[in-house]
Parts: sequence; C-alpha cells; structure tokens
Amino acid sequence: MQARKAMIEKLEKEGGGPGNQAIAKVNKVQRSTSFGVPNANSIKQMLLDWCRAKTRSYEHVNIQNFSSSWSNGMAFCALVHNFFPDAFDYDSLSPSNRRQNFEVAFDAAEKLVDCPQLLDVDDMVKMREPDWKCVYTYLQEFYRGLVTKGLVKTKNSS
Repeated sequence: MQARKAMIEKLEKEGGGPGNQAIAKVNKVQRSTSFGVPNANSIKQMLLDWCRAKTRSYEHVNIQNFSSSWSNGMAFCALVHNFFPDAFDYDSLSPSNRRQNFEVAFDAAEKLVDCPQLLDVDDMVKMREPDWKCVYTYLQEFYRGLVTKGLVKTKNSS
C-alpha cells in the first residue's frame, strides 16, 4: 500500500498528461480487484433468473420480480413442482385459488426440502402484492434447502 502511495505521489509531482493517465490506470487496477465478487443486487438478480429458468415452461407463471409475480401462488407451486413433479398435480391448480396454491407450495417445500414456512398463507392471501423482501428471503431458504439435499449444484458443491 505504501509503495502504491509513493508511486501516485511521484506521478502527481511529475504532473501533466502521461502522469495523470498512469494514476488513472493505478486507480482502475485497484477498483477492478473486487470484480467477480457478487454484490447483493447481482445475487438477487441471479436468484430471480434461476426462478424464471426453472418455471419457464409452466402455465400461469411469468416471473418478473419478487413481488407481484408471486401473488397468486402459481410461481411458488411451479418452482416446487419443477423439482418434485410427483408431489402434487400442477395442472389441477388455478390462479384464482390463491389460498390453495400457497398451502400446496409451502407445505410441499417444508416437507420435501425442510424449507421453513417463513410466509404465512393468511398474510399472502390478504396482500395484493407480497413484500418482495419476504418472498426473496423465502426463496433463498428454498434454494438453500435444495442445495443441502443435493438437488441444486453450486460452484462450491461437489
């Protein structure tokens, strides 16, 4: 770090064109050291993209966010059904029967993946759009449960 400071000071004393470009290069190198480390926004986007990919072929599901896209329970059901197709009959579900959808998805996720029921069915039915932070947290737990069961591979899992 001291060597870097000394180099910057030397370049600043030399002033003018080439020195300023060298300082910019040194600063650019420093900032780029964090490249590749996921931040909260990129992790959130990766989870959203993963959910979208896993539910793409399901009718009545169009995941665009962590709130309104989950409001009728069909996305939760599709996500669980993708990993456990024998757990329930997805085709028998209806977007208009929100309570049943939440119950089916949350019960199956708890039973099959040990995913805690962090979302309350009554609360989900009362809200027009669920709180995105609650949905995001629940989906993280569901994903973690799948990883623990070996159903999802991560870079760190063998």
